[in-house]
Parts: sequence; structure tokens; C-alpha cells
Amino acid sequence: MRAEDVAIPEDALSETFLAATGPGGQNVNKVATAVQLRVDLYKLGLHPQAYERLKQLAGSRLTSGGELLITARRFRTQESNRQDARRRLAELIAAAHMVQAKRKPTRPSRAAKAQRVDSKKQRSAVKQRRGRVTDF
Repeated sequence: MRAEDVAIPEDALSETFLAATGPGGQNVNKVATAVQLRVDLYKLGLHPQAYERLKQLAGSRLTSGGELLITARRFRTQESNRQDARRRLAELIAAAHMVQAKRKPTRPSRAAKAQRVDSKKQRSAVKQRRGRVTDF
């Protein structure tokens, strides 16, 4: 699933605007351009496995009340930060829908085992030749 294909219900979102830090001169002190997006994960209607993966991906951004908190303050305008926060949420949800392929355990072949033993024997022989020199 791609981030563009993710549909996020508006009733699951709530936004608050904060004073941002960083570039912007005096404007930073006057205008609340940073966006704090709160997402109620229960209202997203995710599949149980996708919900668990999303909780894993969210990490410390997840509150005890089951809300995901995304803060966007990269841009100087409120609208750009809103779009950035929503894009990041869509990417997170898309990543939660991806199922990792199961690893199939394999064993080394007989030839690989023999090659490993031979290289160990060669290395052992090199180290054995490093002994003290004796006079005859």
C-alpha cells in the first residue's frame, strides 16, 4: 500500500497550532505555524495486525489514551506544516499495512561446510608455524 492510497477519516484527526522554533525571524514569535496532529487510532478502523504494527512504528509518539501524536514544524507556513503532518501520518499507516516476508531457514550445503573446515585447517596451520624457532 502506498501513502497516496491511504484514506484517513477526518473525525479521527484533531489539530492544534503551536509557536514553532527555527528560521523565520520575528514571525516565529508572533504566529503559531507548527502543527500538532492527534490521531485516534481506534477511529482509523485498521486491521488488528496493521494496528499492532502501527503501534510498534509509532513508538513514543503513541499516548496512553491510544492517540498518535505527530508534530510538524519543518516549514514556515501553517498550511505546509498541516500537509506535512498528514503526509507523515499516511506514510506511517502505509508502512503498517506492509507485511514482512517470513524468513525461510536454510542450512549450509555439504560443500560449504567442507570449505569452512578447510579454511579453518589452513588458518590453524599458519598459526602453528609461528612457534618458537629451535636450534638443531
